[in-house]
This record gives sequence, structure tokens and C-alpha cells, in this order.
Amino acid sequence: MPVRKAHLGDALTSEWTKIRSVRSTIWTLGIMVLLMLGIGIGVGALVAASDVSTEGETALGLGFFGVLLGSICVITLGVLTIASEYGTGMIRTTLTACPSRARVLAAKAIVFFLLVFAITTVTAALVGLADVAMVDAAEPTGEEWLRATVGVGLFVALLGLVSLGVGAIIRHSAGAITIMIGVLLLPLVAAMFMFAESLRSTREWFLEYAIPSQLIALYAGKSTVTMSGPAGWDPVWIMAVLAAAVLGGAFALINSRDV
Repeated sequence: MPVRKAHLGDALTSEWTKIRSVRSTIWTLGIMVLLMLGIGIGVGALVAASDVSTEGETALGLGFFGVLLGSICVITLGVLTIASEYGTGMIRTTLTACPSRARVLAAKAIVFFLLVFAITTVTAALVGLADVAMVDAAEPTGEEWLRATVGVGLFVALLGLVSLGVGAIIRHSAGAITIMIGVLLLPLVAAMFMFAESLRSTREWFLEYAIPSQLIALYAGKSTVTMSGPAGWDPVWIMAVLAAAVLGGAFALINSRDV
């Protein structure tokens, strides 16, 4: 039989086989889809049945509520994609089959990102179509549709990459998931208790750059707190930089520590 060196394509095939065959993927992404569809369309139906004024805004932003809760599922899957292998000891088998640790981490990140991006984008588009059809609101522009579908898909998938990087660094599923949920929610909670005038700038920064606020800005195309916050596609670029930094740290550490 011919013998050849393994390459990234082999690692991608291996990781795709693993991620689509484990139950955690089906449960987490399945629940994410149900949350996005159920809550996103449910909120749209409630708004359509009420006399609430949309104040010239489109109905696409109603999908925010489902995406925010669904992102917790993505965070969980991102951590489990690598941290669960450390917990069960399967990482030793993975690294025996593919000794290049950087290649393994890169393959996990690529497969995970593409899977989450595709599912989130399609689901966000379905929610957007349903809400626009139900709610009497302004007609969305092409740019707004792009941000509410592709933009949301990129944002959530990049958030998942941050979780994957944290999982690779912490190497403990429960600890990494707890850290990521804190990153998701803690800035907004902390800002609610910053009453002192001396903390005003810190409070505004937390409100503007908290992950839920950035997701709202992505849908709305503008900051909903101040005029200086992230707007348009800025949240996607911010999350991309954060994901690159965390994954960079994971790549740096994965070769310097024992399994």
C-alpha cells in the first residue's frame, strides 16, 4: 500500500467525522435551532398580534432574543469540541494519530466554525423571513438582510471559536463553559450596579461592548447605548480579533504543555 504524509485535509476529515457523530453536537445545535426558531418567531408573532409600534425599524431585530439564548449552546459546543477530549483522555489517541498539535487544533477550529456558521446563517434567515412576513414594519434593505443573516452567522461562529480557544487553554469543560457564560453576561450585570459617577465611563464601555449589546448593534446597524459604540459590521470585526487572540494563545500553549 502506498504511504504518504498526513496533511490538514486528513485532520479535517477526522474532525468532521467526530463532530457529526457525537451526541453533544446534535443536542447543542438542535436546541440552538429550536431556540432561534421558537423564540425568534414567537416574539414576532406577539409583536404582530399587539399594537406595539416598530418606530420605523425592521422586524429583523426580533430574531435577537433567540440568537442570544442560542449562543449559549454554541459556547457549550465550542468548549466540548476540545475540552471533552482532555476530560476523557481521547486527546492522547487523537495526538497519536496526528502528532501535529497545531494541525489538530486548526482542524477542529475550521470544522466547528463552518458548521456553526452554516446552521446559524440558515436559521437566522428563516426567522427573518417569518418575522418580516408577520410584522407590519419597515422593509429591510439588502445590507440589513446581510447583517441579520451572514453577519449573525459570523458573529455567533466566531464567539464559538473564542469558546473553543478557552476550552483548549483551560482543558476543563465545566470551568471553560462557566468562564464563557461569565464573558457573555457578566459585563451587563456589572454595569447595572455601577451607580457611582466615577464609574460612568466604565459602565458605558461595558454596556457598549458587552456581547449582547454588540449583537443588537449588528442587527440595528448602530449602537443602542451611545453614538460611539460598535455599529454596522464592527461587532463582527471585534469578535474576529478576540477569536484570533484567544486561538493564538491556545496555539502557543498547546505545544508547550503535556497532554
